[in-house]
Amino acid sequence: MRAAVLYETGQETLDVRSDVTAVGFGPGTVRVRMRAASLCHSDLSAMSGVLPQPAPFVPGHEGAGDVLEIGEGVTGLAAGDRVVLCWMAPCGHCEHCRRDRGHLCVASLRSLGAPGFRIAEGGLSASGFYGTGAFAEEVVVAANAVIKVPDDLPYEAAALIGCGVTTGVGAAVNTARVEPGASVAVIGAGGVGVATVQGARVCGAGRITVVDPVASRRERALAFGATEAIAPEELKAVAKKLPGGGFDHVFEAVGRAATVRAGYEAARRGGAVVVIGAGAQDDLAQFTMGELFFNEKRLLPSLYGGATVSRTIGLVVDLWRAGRIDLDGMVTHRVGLGEVNEAIAQMRSGEALRTVVAMD
Repeated sequence: MRAAVLYETGQETLDVRSDVTAVGFGPGTVRVRMRAASLCHSDLSAMSGVLPQPAPFVPGHEGAGDVLEIGEGVTGLAAGDRVVLCWMAPCGHCEHCRRDRGHLCVASLRSLGAPGFRIAEGGLSASGFYGTGAFAEEVVVAANAVIKVPDDLPYEAAALIGCGVTTGVGAAVNTARVEPGASVAVIGAGGVGVATVQGARVCGAGRITVVDPVASRRERALAFGATEAIAPEELKAVAKKLPGGGFDHVFEAVGRAATVRAGYEAARRGGAVVVIGAGAQDDLAQFTMGELFFNEKRLLPSLYGGATVSRTIGLVVDLWRAGRIDLDGMVTHRVGLGEVNEAIAQMRSGEALRTVVAMD
């Protein structure tokens, strides 16, 4: 089968090969025929080393497909089921899972680098990014790393909710719990940022301000429910004019300390700064003890939608079915697996909101 492989951390392009085999099928696992995968900025972060992922590996974690076969002991799934990949698979037994906070379960991270693919030439083994590896025609993953979705949900839309849409909508609905009429700023108008805009709109936010340095991305965000779109250098002045001197909620969807700091300064006293972007371990955001105490601004990290992933995905599907969020419009580019490096270039340039890689 074909798969796109990164051999060394820091490489900027992938090698699309046809001599790759998905390995590891057995008890507690499922084989999935991938149908669509979308490129998320986290894939680029893993390729560059910002996110830890041992190489060689097959990137891609926003993916959807069909179950081909289930291993011994797997329940709740059957061949033919339509599923999305879950890159933080909950174990179901730890304290986080028992408290219905399965998105905080780190059991799957202990197997980072575990072989998921074999390359015929040289007998090289490769892992799948965070236990998935969606840029392949077939994957073998743990049964808890897939979530069943309705058959009428298109593969493209299903791929998007595997990460970015669930992360953004969940940040607004689950983590921030945006109130009707609230003022919201979203820093970063990529896929996660646009999903956050849609989540804030669903919550009834009265003002949704998107902040991005790229004019075309700002303009695009307006079509998804943003009420205004501004450049980063305008944020401070806009925030000061609001009642209370800032926004009720500021969402940081970039993953950098500088934008977290800008978000903190743009939030009103007593407001909230929701950190969604996946950043580097050594990128330190700084706050004084005095300002944390005096301003009572809440810092709220939000991982994978801030709640059990299957529940947030179910909510997103319901909102999509009701016409309250737009998934189709988020797909701005489409390529085949052989053109995956074009998708990477589109993501890096900011041209694409989401590029879907079709596996057919």
